[in-house]
Amino acid sequence: MPLYLILIFIFSGIGILDTLYLSYHAIKKTSVACWFFPKEWCFKVQFSPQSKTFGIPNAFLGLAMYVSIFVFATLFTRERVSCFPISVFVTIGFLFSMYFTYVQARVLRAFCTWYVLSAINFIVLFVAVYFLR
Repeated sequence: MPLYLILIFIFSGIGILDTLYLSYHAIKKTSVACWFFPKEWCFKVQFSPQSKTFGIPNAFLGLAMYVSIFVFATLFTRERVSCFPISVFVTIGFLFSMYFTYVQARVLRAFCTWYVLSAINFIVLFVAVYFLR
């Protein structure tokens, strides 16, 4: 299996776990554990108005993106679909995560470990799809 596909499977899997954790806390309305940043920063990011898109928690949307990437990658390895759907979902996720990283830095002036992890995941996925394929 080529390196880019290995990276897609690993990092979409990490993304699924990350967004499952965030989704659980979005449903329970409890704060997430905050590593590497002050706890109040994660709280600020997690409960900000920007943590939802059209009323849907970003964690749910991220979970849908990561699952879609994983499923399409699986279908691609079985030669059922082209790489195009993977590229589309990775691009949308990458752009959204870069926008949300900007929001954390410039609007909220706070970062959350779990959202930063998601941004790193999408950077790796973007590089895998567009530069390693």
